[in-house]
Amino acid sequence: MNNYFIIYKPFNVLSQFSSQEGKQTLKDYFDVPTDVYPVGRLDYDSEGLLILTNDKKINNLLLNPSYKHKREYWVQVDGTITKEALQQLQNGVTITVDGKWYQTQKCRAQLFSTEPKVPDRNPPIRYRKDIPTSWVKLTLTEGKNRQVRKMTAAVGFPTLRLIRYRIENCTIDGLHPGEMRVFSEKELYKLLF
Repeated sequence: MNNYFIIYKPFNVLSQFSSQEGKQTLKDYFDVPTDVYPVGRLDYDSEGLLILTNDKKINNLLLNPSYKHKREYWVQVDGTITKEALQQLQNGVTITVDGKWYQTQKCRAQLFSTEPKVPDRNPPIRYRKDIPTSWVKLTLTEGKNRQVRKMTAAVGFPTLRLIRYRIENCTIDGLHPGEMRVFSEKELYKLLF
């Protein structure tokens, strides 16, 4: 039987169940059958939506680049981001992927008009009174390694906090770090495809 879970991966947790170098893993937070694994990954220092399942079909459908699924990230950046930087992000920027230059695909980049309601992070983001931060909503259809962080750095606004909020119509609404929601196959497929 296939199992489907949506989780909010906490900050500084590996996107895997086996321990490595004493770092916390998904096993420290989520009690799921042993054949369940994460679809894709979130970096250790990123947080937010991860799908856990033992359905191999969903893995191919979500990770195959030709399907171009929308992934929305909420990104807190260092400084007051400019309209020019947002435009650059939307048009695509040059980053490195596996040591080679790569031009990111066009995406959607919007400034939040007010700070989004997100759970406190533990440990919190460093606070510097004299340097403001901005929250940006980035919607991508590709997922290179550390892509969002590389993109915001490329336009001069390094990422301080990165939360994957949604994949297609599946979101972390109502979840806090370390929480999980169970779905049926039909429910999850309806949100994703």
